[in-house]
Amino acid sequence: MTEKGVRQGPGWQLFDHDPSTATWAAAALEPACAATADPELRARWLDCDGTWFVGVDALPNAPDGSIAGTSLAGTVIDHLCPLPPLHPAQLSVTYPGYPRPRRGEGEAAFRYRLRRDAAHVDGVTRHGPDRRRCATEPHAFILGLPLTLCDPGASPLVVWEGSHEIMRKALAARFAGVPETERPDVDVTEVYQAARRHCFETCRRVEITARPGEAILLHRLLLHGVAPWRDGAKAPPEGRMIAYFRPQLPGGISDWLSSEN
Repeated sequence: MTEKGVRQGPGWQLFDHDPSTATWAAAALEPACAATADPELRARWLDCDGTWFVGVDALPNAPDGSIAGTSLAGTVIDHLCPLPPLHPAQLSVTYPGYPRPRRGEGEAAFRYRLRRDAAHVDGVTRHGPDRRRCATEPHAFILGLPLTLCDPGASPLVVWEGSHEIMRKALAARFAGVPETERPDVDVTEVYQAARRHCFETCRRVEITARPGEAILLHRLLLHGVAPWRDGAKAPPEGRMIAYFRPQLPGGISDWLSSEN
């Protein structure tokens, strides 16, 4: 801990319990549970043989982050202000038994999910029949707000400390000399995979657990994933539920790769 109320490592911060953040989490829980029970959303987002609700844009919050008349507030929000307009938060929910194979996931991909926590950098997305990777979603930050109280072994978030700088260096080299407008179409598959291997070899893997009222803030380029649910880990019937905000940067990939933020 290097500042009051914040535990942190290279590329991540865990903000201590804040009453205002806890009030928001409590207000978000009911609409979040309604979303995970919605038949249409379940058909779209319940995956891994019923052990992961992916929940992209599933929380019906307002652009200022408020929900059910409750403002998004707390120390972490003060740290991030002024907030950009926020998308509906992702509801990432895991259940006992996670992971099982995702729809269309081959053996190699499932082994990666098991052994490497499905580690990834948000915004580097797969495209086309060959699943090539491009940087199409340059986020400003990754903010995780837990909505349920769970044991530490209930599929915790996993990060590789300092991996954001490895990723920044590798991707910046790949985009050097490429006009900003062309960068989202550049294939970064090999560079990304090589940088990811380097992160596994040199960066410390850390599990981060948090409870409602706390807040997880990740650097946008940090390699992170979700650990398997450990035997005996307890969680409420709602599962291990975290709401994630990842607003995009208006400056595109140049801002995404900037070392100034």
